[in-house]
Amino acid sequence: MITRKSKREIDQMLAAGDLLVKCHKEIAKMIKPGITTMEIDAFVEEFLAKHDATPEQKGYNGFPGSICASINDEICHGFPREEQLKNGDLVTIDIVVNLHGGLADSAWTYAVGEIDEAGKRLMEVTKESLYKGIEQAQIGNRIGDIGHAIQTYAEGEGFSVVRDFTGHGIGPTIHEDPHIPHFGLPNKGLRLKEGMVITIEPMINEGAWESKMDDNGWTARTIDKGRSAQYEHQIAITKDGPLIITDQDRD
Repeated sequence: MITRKSKREIDQMLAAGDLLVKCHKEIAKMIKPGITTMEIDAFVEEFLAKHDATPEQKGYNGFPGSICASINDEICHGFPREEQLKNGDLVTIDIVVNLHGGLADSAWTYAVGEIDEAGKRLMEVTKESLYKGIEQAQIGNRIGDIGHAIQTYAEGEGFSVVRDFTGHGIGPTIHEDPHIPHFGLPNKGLRLKEGMVITIEPMINEGAWESKMDDNGWTARTIDKGRSAQYEHQIAITKDGPLIITDQDRD
């Protein structure tokens, strides 16, 4: 079932989004060679607790971390661990904040130290593909318009779009209908309506789009060891256009 959110619910999500953005900005300062994703995980849990919030994914279907931390060829749902990040790594940190029942969900890929030009380009194209998708999150458009914009741009730049994982509806639970693929055909799929709240979170690979699952049953990685990047925002569909709940540039 797809629910359309009230202004009160969206305001709750915006408050959670503001806190999530503050958390990501602190993480950006922490990312450097030698830090571990377990340290980042501990920071996030403590940071949220200080602000009367909790990490929604911790314990979700048994997930152990306060963050998902996916490194290099890991596409998504990487476990936080004691392995030190190395110069040149890419790491995606995905956080879901619960602030007084309002949820906010955003992932960001970070460069560790100095990365190569190919890694920089992967990050740039992935981030741009997110915003290409957001442009299509308009009342009256269809879900396929979002995926088509992302796929057309990313593939046109020589990258591939992961198909095994999608965006989703959110609030008051972490994963709700509808699914939001990051590939597809224009003018296909569910029509977007005012009050829907979704995530758009393209996962873009250097090589093949296919994934394989680690033995932990959670972490997905590329089949060819190519690197993957991901940027995710949470969006409310409004009469004034897409409202980015997790906007890092909002005053």
